Amino acid sequence: MKFPQDSSGGRRWSRRATLAAGGSLVSMGLAGCLGGSATTGAGASGGDDSSDDGPVVVASFFSFYDFARTVADGTPLTVKNLVPTGLHGHGWEPNASVTRDIIEADAFVHVGENFQPWADRAIQTLKDDDVDTQLINVREGVELVDLAASLDPEEEGVGAGRGRDPHFWLDPQRAKQAVDNITAGFVELAPEYEDTFRENATAYKTEVLDRIDSDYQDIFDRAERKVVQLAAHNAFQYIGVRYGVEMRPLVVNLAASGDVKPSDITEAKRVIDENDIRYIGAGVFETRKPAQQLVAETAVEAYFPVTPYAGVREDWVEQEWGYEEIAYNINMPTFEVVLGNREPEAVGYDGWAAEWRNFE
Repeated sequence: MKFPQDSSGGRRWSRRATLAAGGSLVSMGLAGCLGGSATTGAGASGGDDSSDDGPVVVASFFSFYDFARTVADGTPLTVKNLVPTGLHGHGWEPNASVTRDIIEADAFVHVGENFQPWADRAIQTLKDDDVDTQLINVREGVELVDLAASLDPEEEGVGAGRGRDPHFWLDPQRAKQAVDNITAGFVELAPEYEDTFRENATAYKTEVLDRIDSDYQDIFDRAERKVVQLAAHNAFQYIGVRYGVEMRPLVVNLAASGDVKPSDITEAKRVIDENDIRYIGAGVFETRKPAQQLVAETAVEAYFPVTPYAGVREDWVEQEWGYEEIAYNINMPTFEVVLGNREPEAVGYDGWAAEWRNFE
């Protein structure tokens, strides 16, 4: 069993685990697994079981599926993640059955226009066929930042539209607006549970997102190095903007499957050399070949995992990991290491360094 940790390396219970435990897991020597809303495959019920008797909500992206199931906890709403386990939510192309799932759902939680083309097409189908599936845009009212200066010129205007970076949820404070948008949508869908929705949303924003923000801030405040090299696509700019660090993606376009050019490798080597970088981050759901090349051809000793919360591995599903658990078990330990705050063996849960060092 793996538990989130605070910035000092101590183990921290996630809010989901705490609520599920009800104190009993502590008395049992921390036996069991991360709990909360019941999960069946990619779906989760907001109530005490996985019944589909209440409204069904489908989500196009893992982070917002996780926010939605948290807001729905204790109600009959069933929330389902449309993206299969092990796949990145940006760049995946589903088959026709996913559009059918959206049509049959009571509500569709999506990330807004020009981010997931398949979701845009599904929404257009709903409109063309006059289907009454409620649309919940998590990006409504979110202040987006300009695309990074390092962006591939061919990508200009791609993403959230008008040259804006769509990956806002990596900033825990901006993520709060997504929680509010989901809450408003759920209140419209099932107004009789408004109090529960709003209580869950308030608790998540204050007990989880504010804490994540504070612990991230501590990590970056303690860092002497202000440059992070990532063998990953251009998805982490909001971390840099929020905490005052330069995030250097290897793949400079917005696509997780973007090609790595020789010039990208050359630039990464320059950054590594000039900043005496020993460790880099590598995308969990992206090819590791560029990271392996940098380890082989530079002074970099190893790479460790980062993810923009865009997908989940099978073991994460089994342990009920969500945005909170991934922040503490994946991204935070890696940022501690790549910033030079701690050695790999001093972060994460027991065995974290051995599990994630140069992971396949």
